[in-house]
Amino acid sequence: MTGLLKDETVLVVGRGGGIARAIAFAARDAGARVIAAGRDRHALADAYAGEPDITTDTVDLTDEAAIAALGERLGTVDHVVSTASARARGHLAGLDRDAVRLSFDTKVIGPLMLAKHLSPRIGEGGSFTLFSGVAAAKIAVGTLAVAITNGAAEVLARSLALELAPIRVNAISPGVIDTGAWDALGEQGKADYFADMGARNPARRIGTADDIANAVLFAMTSTFLTGVTLHIDGGEPLT
Repeated sequence: MTGLLKDETVLVVGRGGGIARAIAFAARDAGARVIAAGRDRHALADAYAGEPDITTDTVDLTDEAAIAALGERLGTVDHVVSTASARARGHLAGLDRDAVRLSFDTKVIGPLMLAKHLSPRIGEGGSFTLFSGVAAAKIAVGTLAVAITNGAAEVLARSLALELAPIRVNAISPGVIDTGAWDALGEQGKADYFADMGARNPARRIGTADDIANAVLFAMTSTFLTGVTLHIDGGEPLT
């Protein structure tokens, strides 16, 4: 197999669909051996059944022991990508403390523990890619907890880039991406929201999971890129 990630091992933490799935396929197609890990190993196994060079494992980012155990099972790894999130949306008066804690635990503390336990297993040229989101760059009422979680993830990426050097650490900040995350709006609500956002974004469209996967591939393979947040958002913060 040939490609930018030939013979390298990539761990992708997240669900078996949407952005995480697109990243797993992009890494595999670039020559990597991919491990897709998340809380529901059976769901992941079903999602990637029959896919060559993609195996599955179990990890809960809110459980440090589970992260350490994953590291023991993996042995060595070249690149780690964490897409996991637990959003805590809503206005200040209605925010639930436990939901905000889970948001931080999943998207900030969990990746921090991944770095703690997996960085000693990453060789020369390796990388971590974390996830932020457009809410940190475009402040809006109703996304306070999401914004501060994403902002913390970006600071984490910069801090780890310095402490773990020469391991490279970067963050990806997606805008509105066409994934199942918006299905709760209903078919018509989702279509209306996408039409509105696509009309206002300078890119004049909604993002795709492949847009994000391509950015992650760039972050993993660009050996002079570290401590950076890549904003893959169609220019949404400008509107």
